Amino acid sequence: MTTLGTPARDGATGRGAHRGLRGSAVVGGRGRSQSAGSRPAVMADVARLAGVSAQTVSRVLNDHPYVAEETRTRVLEAMDKLGYRRNLTARALVTRRTDTIGVVAFDTGLYGPASTLFSLEQAARERGYHVHVATVPDLSEEGFTAAVERLREHSVSGVVVLAPQRAAVRVMAGLPADLPAVAVEGGAAPGITSVVIDQAGGAVQATRHLVDLGHRRIGHVTGREDWIEAAARLHGWQQTMAAAGLPADTVLPGDWSARSGYEAGVALLAAGVPVTGVFVANDHMALGMIRALAEGGVRIPEDVSVVGFDDIAEAEYLRPPLTTVRQDFAEVGRRCVDLLLQQVEDPDRSSSDDAVVVPAALVVRASTAPPSGA
Repeated sequence: MTTLGTPARDGATGRGAHRGLRGSAVVGGRGRSQSAGSRPAVMADVARLAGVSAQTVSRVLNDHPYVAEETRTRVLEAMDKLGYRRNLTARALVTRRTDTIGVVAFDTGLYGPASTLFSLEQAARERGYHVHVATVPDLSEEGFTAAVERLREHSVSGVVVLAPQRAAVRVMAGLPADLPAVAVEGGAAPGITSVVIDQAGGAVQATRHLVDLGHRRIGHVTGREDWIEAAARLHGWQQTMAAAGLPADTVLPGDWSARSGYEAGVALLAAGVPVTGVFVANDHMALGMIRALAEGGVRIPEDVSVVGFDDIAEAEYLRPPLTTVRQDFAEVGRRCVDLLLQQVEDPDRSSSDDAVVVPAALVVRASTAPPSGA
């Protein structure tokens, strides 16, 4: 048996064997072949011979119900006459023969992306699909584009992009129209179907909780400045502070890590800013903040109340248990898979720029209380 693309041991026959392999094509199991050097028929050739559009040919190939029988027969006869062979990669994409959903992800070591990926895998499994993940090493558009192309080479049925950065949103805006795609946390962008958690709404709940307790000096530790989620949480804090007539002038930078939360706490103590409450953009940074304040002799919540965001598994076991904002990642996974498979199962479905918004929920625990003397 000779492996395709491997020359025979005899050099003279090896060259001839290669020409023969390139020039032949099995069509529909009927043994038809094209002569060496001839161009294989493509969908446009079939459409031209049958006197129909390429879209009609595609519908016939996909056994679409809304094709007249006479038209279907004409297209099939044209395919037979031309020896048309369907591109297997395209066929797998349209017919879902791979039963695979592609996911583009960045920094899956972080709680949010990791939880989203897990929920996607669960939701896909419930629908009979597997998940193929392509990670990107950086936040460049080139990295995201290359990841999408790798997934397309594997004939995935569609792509979910975990898009917490603007670069990913720009890449999605340029995706081929025939590729089913959904963005997670990508914000609103024309022509992109997306599923987002109400980040700003969650931040409003967290900040309003502190305001309602009587706090008037409330600081904020941000997430990474290039993340859409961080910007939304910052905006929610600012919006709530403005609505309450309170100054939003204590902003400390973070990068989602516990270390950055710790450093923010040290900086807050060093500056001597008299805050009585802090809204921290995620739970891991809140953990670092609480440690720094405790080391500085600040009691939680008697002296300073702390609110996080995410509701990580450890949040209720911190000392004190952390008040935080819970994100429903399971619902995000289900809605993403539902929206993606709607596109897969109906290729003619028009793209939508509507965002499905999943609400966030405040979880009150022991790290918040009215300020001393209130």
